[in-house]
Amino acid sequence: MYLTIFDEVVRILHNDYSGCVDKEGWDNPSFFRDQIKKLNVEENSDITFVQIVQDYLLDFKDLHMSFKYTGENKNTHYDVGFTVRRYNDLLYIVATGKENRVKPGDAITALDGIAITDLVGIHKRRLMEKEAERENWNDILSMYNSASITDEAGNRFDIDLGKYEKEPFQPEYSLEEITEDTLLLKLTDFMNHDALLKLISDNEFLLANRKNLIIDVRVNKGGSDLAYFELLPYLFDGEVIDLKSFDDGVMLTNCTNRNVELRTKFLKNAFSTLEDAATRNQINMMINTLEENKGKGFVELDFSDMEESLLLKTKPGPENIILLTDVYCGSSGDSFVEICKNSTKVILMGRPTLGLNDYSNLAVMGWDNKFELWYPTTKLSKVDEGKGMSGVGIQPNIYIPWSPDHIKQDIDLQKAFEHLQYLREYSC
Repeated sequence: MYLTIFDEVVRILHNDYSGCVDKEGWDNPSFFRDQIKKLNVEENSDITFVQIVQDYLLDFKDLHMSFKYTGENKNTHYDVGFTVRRYNDLLYIVATGKENRVKPGDAITALDGIAITDLVGIHKRRLMEKEAERENWNDILSMYNSASITDEAGNRFDIDLGKYEKEPFQPEYSLEEITEDTLLLKLTDFMNHDALLKLISDNEFLLANRKNLIIDVRVNKGGSDLAYFELLPYLFDGEVIDLKSFDDGVMLTNCTNRNVELRTKFLKNAFSTLEDAATRNQINMMINTLEENKGKGFVELDFSDMEESLLLKTKPGPENIILLTDVYCGSSGDSFVEICKNSTKVILMGRPTLGLNDYSNLAVMGWDNKFELWYPTTKLSKVDEGKGMSGVGIQPNIYIPWSPDHIKQDIDLQKAFEHLQYLREYSC
């Protein structure tokens, strides 16, 4: 069973994945096939199989791709109960979940006695990033048994790393007045279109009558680009926003039979959960366009029927808008930040986004209601011109390097207020 699934994963990556041409020869499936042959199906090696396939996917250096276990056994949904971020030669605990033996601000100096500087080299393939503040160590922590820790008072101690069921992600779509003329809008994803639409419609008066707006997408797990379209009219000057004018290339869709079938299924499921008529119409047009190009390989899809929806009439909105960004913002989060950067009213502050969208628009292939492969089906042509965002993200206008000081205070928000004060004084 495992070999059959793995061989199909390989076929998808070699034929259906939108990076299949660009990354031909990057992978070594035979190495991982040999590992899978050693698994005993009767011993329930599902978790080990998932880990092997996840390791194989690293060959493609695409953070938009994943292999997941979705069965009843939730052994893959565990972590160490806290998250970290690297600064120089230490891993700083930035947030805690179910692990109560550590606290934010504590620093990990070693895992299983191996210094962090050595671990960077050991896990270079998995970390991928060139900058410490962009690295994701959460899965790596689970590979080790113990951590050597120094707390803020300088006390040193070791702990055996625990195994805790992951806490479910709690989305947040909120808008609040933090001063008499400044709003703070927090968007942790673009998955719930109707909830975002309601938030915006319920707060039209505030958006139209407050001078300053800070938008926090430092954590944004993506979703659908259509979900943030209702917000854009408040963020731009002029009469009309022409979204097509922001494109600096074309998007190519790998319209294999498999991709069209999986993408249309995905879109139809999304359609059934939406109430907004305009969005439902746009999804219908996407489905029809995909089906018209089924089996044609890489195609620049004709969405001329949707061009009217890409012309957005602006609305009265804040004069000054600051967008707070970080590496934990990706996919549709990347897209939102990239579009907003074209507005003369918007200043990006913080750190570059994750940068997932060179290859995007995911399809989901499942097996036996136990395993799922999520992989991109579209590619931006600017990748061929060396202008892709992988590994670099969308760059902020004002870069704020991450440091352990961010753990105790919201330095990014402080800098945003300082910038608004500067604009206020400059305009007087």
